[in-house]
Amino acid sequence: MKNIAMQFNVQGYVKNLADGRVELVMEGPEEEMEQILVEIKGRMEGFVQRVDVDNAPATGEFGEFTIKH
Repeated sequence: MKNIAMQFNVQGYVKNLADGRVELVMEGPEEEMEQILVEIKGRMEGFVQRVDVDNAPATGEFGEFTIKH
């Protein structure tokens, strides 16, 4: 997912969770973030069972897009 996100003007992180889910937190232009989700769904077809979206105001805390461990 980082490779996908790096193609867009977004900041935040992606993290694999212990229960097998993936957490994606990002800030950026709405159109860019929507396009990332489209790209992920297209590339990960068959692996994505559900997408939950929680919209909140941007905090500006991210300077780049990273992978958290």
